[in-house]
Amino acid sequence: MTTAIIGVGNLGSALARHLVAGDERVVLAAADEAHAKALADELGPNVSAASVEGAIAGADTVVLAMWLDQTKEVVPAKTRLLEDKVVVDPSNPIGFENGQMVRTLPKGQSSGSVVAGLLPVGAHYVKAFGTLGADQLATGANHEPRTVLFYATDDDAAEATAQRLITAAGFEPLKVGGVSDAGRIEGPDGDLQGRILDLDQALATVATEGVKA
Repeated sequence: MTTAIIGVGNLGSALARHLVAGDERVVLAAADEAHAKALADELGPNVSAASVEGAIAGADTVVLAMWLDQTKEVVPAKTRLLEDKVVVDPSNPIGFENGQMVRTLPKGQSSGSVVAGLLPVGAHYVKAFGTLGADQLATGANHEPRTVLFYATDDDAAEATAQRLITAAGFEPLKVGGVSDAGRIEGPDGDLQGRILDLDQALATVATEGVKA
């Protein structure tokens, strides 16, 4: 199984490092192809670099490790390639104005619903790997007990893949619901976003906060 990571910024790079450490095969792609190749060369034989099109075509799973606005530009042009792929979306509806974080979508609308709506019917969508900030993701793997990474999906194939990748990356997977629940694990105002929790704490939090959501 091969996972394509599209985007090698802070989040994409951290995820690539964790997946390689968990013995997953990874192909990297980015607008700056030299940047993707340099990271692939650094991470060793289980990692390669390719064009965005080549990475998607050769992978079973595609992680869209980009800002939401970038994802909204890239995905419509790649819908044919994304057919039948598991698509992992870590995006959050956030931007920055005058140094302050702002929500880039209307309140109540999740980036998960936006990205899922851009995909072809045969794609298998899961919201995952965006619950923690890139720095938290980079330093949070393989703790004892493991830190939870939440995910949301309505698709069985996507769920199985999310569980495998989250575990391989050194975290504990926990589902919060379907795509309609994706906003709970998105910034800037999701009730489960940015929470550093072990499994017992996370199960209790999902149950109690879910009553209020």
